Amino acid sequence: MSQIVLFNKPYGVLCQFTDDRGRPTLADYIHRPGFYPAGRLDFDSEGLLLLTDDGELQHRISHPRQKLPKTYWVQAEGDIGEDALTRLRRGVELKDGPTAPAKVRRLAAPDLWPRNPPVRSRQSIPTSWLELTISEGRNRQVRRMTAAVGHPTLRLVRVAIGNWTLGQLQPGKQRLEEVYTAPARPRPVRKRRPKR
Repeated sequence: MSQIVLFNKPYGVLCQFTDDRGRPTLADYIHRPGFYPAGRLDFDSEGLLLLTDDGELQHRISHPRQKLPKTYWVQAEGDIGEDALTRLRRGVELKDGPTAPAKVRRLAAPDLWPRNPPVRSRQSIPTSWLELTISEGRNRQVRRMTAAVGHPTLRLVRVAIGNWTLGQLQPGKQRLEEVYTAPARPRPVRKRRPKR
């Protein structure tokens, strides 16, 4: 059995344990020796971060080849129409190449904790909420995707990674879970054919 910490990372916290500029880090919240993040979440994003003391599990969760789906609730600028949703579902062109198709749907404004500082609001510009699921892990990918379809992200909250979900976990809080990890299967040995 391995252990995993589900942590609701607040806005403005770095996904590392030290910072030479004195910004808030995981060390302000996580006091479990040997636990390290399995993946990252941007400084200005919130929500689910997984940490584990099992290096193999950490690799399985965070490595891009695993294609573990990550689900986000996104508050974006403007009234997002079907055209933008279709583009996200097909994949959008970014500077580092096209994205894989995303699962996306409109979302009623979720009942979330207040963000500190609050999201800027403009009376003349509406906002929309989306639930967006991707299986890639490019730098600031969700923000770049919504910007590419003309709707910059204002707030980004990760609510699920694979089967792990944020649930009712409040910002700065954590819960510990046991994870059964099957032993790694030995790779089959290929017999070499004798040279003729």
